[in-house]
Amino acid sequence: MIPVLVGLSSALIFGAADFFGGLAARRIQPLRVTFIAAIAGLALMSVAAPLSGGAVSGEALLWGALSGLSGGFAIVLLYAALAIGPMSILSPLTAVISAIVPMTWGLLGGETLTGVGYLALGLALVAVVLVGFVPEKGAVRPHPRGILYAVGSGILIGVFLVIMDQTPDDSGLVPLLANRAASVVFLGALILVLMTRARRGTAESTDARSGWRAGLGIALICGTLDATANAMILFGLRLGDLSVMSVLVALYPAGTILLAGILLRERIAPVQWAGLALAVAAAAMLGSHRELSAMLALG
Repeated sequence: MIPVLVGLSSALIFGAADFFGGLAARRIQPLRVTFIAAIAGLALMSVAAPLSGGAVSGEALLWGALSGLSGGFAIVLLYAALAIGPMSILSPLTAVISAIVPMTWGLLGGETLTGVGYLALGLALVAVVLVGFVPEKGAVRPHPRGILYAVGSGILIGVFLVIMDQTPDDSGLVPLLANRAASVVFLGALILVLMTRARRGTAESTDARSGWRAGLGIALICGTLDATANAMILFGLRLGDLSVMSVLVALYPAGTILLAGILLRERIAPVQWAGLALAVAAAAMLGSHRELSAMLALG
């Protein structure tokens, strides 16, 4: 049950990070928000990794760096997909694929569940779609390029989870330190390339500078929460199965919509409430699927 609770907690924290990232993106360009968040995560991991007592090895650093690159590409594609829209289709599409890729990898790699466990995974995938569904008035059919970006982002998020599952069990938070370092380098280089291609613009207005100051603090919160969620995912992967963790982590939109409902008074659609309820039920089934299967067998 502990891995399930860790997985759900990490999903909620991920969702909270996305919420604050979205707020920051209203004031700063999304790519820059991601870069600032990566720097905040790097600072946090620079302190936490040595305290975790993890063994530093080439394997831990390599897998960590690769996960940082896959995560960086995934975020860029996700923003591109959501910018094209409609979010009501592309957001849950990304989340579902991000769960299916590592879940399939784990099951093909020898992970096994009971019949109740497989049923719970199926229900959790349905919950991911319902929770991530954002009703839009007059939503149009998605553009093929938007679908391609969403699928690519989902695959890379799934690859991120698969890679993190390969890190040595004794490495502590060392892989996440390498993860954040690789993300900072990748995103920083991407921003520099885009800046050199952009027109040399005029000086920022006072309003723009004010937005930067407000957005900077929110982006730092986003990065701290995102790094914390990653640490919990790493902890959960070492306790439980990749197939289970991947589906639970894909419920991250739940944290976003709950915070939006509480802090911004945004309306949570009935279909999303249904998804949240289904997610709780599926998580409970995953946490005790072996006991439930045994009870059904005895009955």
